[in-house]
Amino acid sequence: MIADNKDPLAVFVDFVAKKRLKMTPQRRHILDVFLNSEGHLTAEELYRKVKDANPFIGQATVYRTVKLLADSGLAKGVEFGDGVVRYEVKYGQTHHDHLICERCGRNVEVVNADIEKLQEEVAARHGFVLTGHKLYLYGVCPECRKADPSTA
Repeated sequence: MIADNKDPLAVFVDFVAKKRLKMTPQRRHILDVFLNSEGHLTAEELYRKVKDANPFIGQATVYRTVKLLADSGLAKGVEFGDGVVRYEVKYGQTHHDHLICERCGRNVEVVNADIEKLQEEVAARHGFVLTGHKLYLYGVCPECRKADPSTA
């Protein structure tokens, strides 16, 4: 378990050292780009952002580092039903669920205490203790409904 009061860089340095790997300047750069990016990025999107700032960092290095970020607890892979894994910052963030537009792919992070409580109650009714969950709600966003009123 990671203590959320540690600096993400320190968390990553510790994790990499425990894996008997080196904290390279390339990994540091990839970490910085990831932490300073908004939203949900595919490994390929992260690679393009990294490459814009440092063209000498290879695609394989970015992909391996994304895996390390996820394994360290700094990143979380999410899939919105289109077969593509996207990564979001997990470390230091509160739990949230997602609303996903089936037309344009737009996603909105939502937090709702009532939904969280209901999930706990449903699990308890079945004798489960929740250790985690993913909730994706699919629909059509306001912009897509406006563009095609037949979906309203």
